[in-house]
Amino acid sequence: MNHPTLDPILDQIRRLRAELAPGDTVPALVTALAEGTAPLTAVAELAAQQHRIITSDRRSLLLLATRCADRPLGDWFVTLAGGESAALRTLPALAEACGLDARAVAARAPLAGCQAYPAYLAWLALNSRPPAAAAALVANFAAWGGYCATIAQALRRHHGFSDEACAFFDFFAQPAPELEQQAADALGPDPLDDHTLATAREYGLLLQAYEHLFWDTLGG
Repeated sequence: MNHPTLDPILDQIRRLRAELAPGDTVPALVTALAEGTAPLTAVAELAAQQHRIITSDRRSLLLLATRCADRPLGDWFVTLAGGESAALRTLPALAEACGLDARAVAARAPLAGCQAYPAYLAWLALNSRPPAAAAALVANFAAWGGYCATIAQALRRHHGFSDEACAFFDFFAQPAPELEQQAADALGPDPLDDHTLATAREYGLLLQAYEHLFWDTLGG
C-alpha cells in the first residue's frame, strides 16, 4: 500500500506504479526459469535481444534529454542513459555463460516481439510529452526489476552462474526508490496535471504491453 509523502509528485508516481503493476501475473518464462525448467537457450536469446534493446534505448533516452535540456528532467534522462551504458557492459559475461561470444550475439536476428519495446521508446523520444514519458518509465521499472531479481536467483541456483554472469540481472534488480525520488525532483516543483497523468498512464500501459510481448516472444 502506498502511503502519502510530503512530495506530491512522488505520490503521483507511486500511485501510477501501483495502477500499472502486473499483480500476480508473472511471465511464463520467468516462472519456468525460477523452477529450473527453462532452457538456457532462452537466456542466451534474451542476452542477444537485450544488446539491441539497450543500445536503442540509450539513444532514445539521450534524445529525450535533448528535448528538455534546459530543465532538470533533461539531466534525469541522461542519468537513465548512463544506466543503460552500465547495463550494456554487463551483457558479455551473461552471453558467454550461455555459450555466446560477441560475434554470435551480433549475428542474432532481431525478434519483432522483443524489439517492440525499444521501437515504442524511440517513438516516445520523438513524439511524447517528456514529463509524461518520465512518469511512465519510472512507474514501469518495478515489475522489470522484480523479474530480473527472480532470474538472477534462479540462474545461480539451477545453473551455478557466477556473480559476473548474473550482473546484468542484479543491476536491474536493485530497488529504484532513489530513481523515483530523482524523477520527482526533476519533474517538480508542481504536481503533474491531470492531462500529463492521463498521458503517462497511456504511455505506461503500452510500455507494459510491449514488455509482456518481450517475455512472451522469448518463451514462445
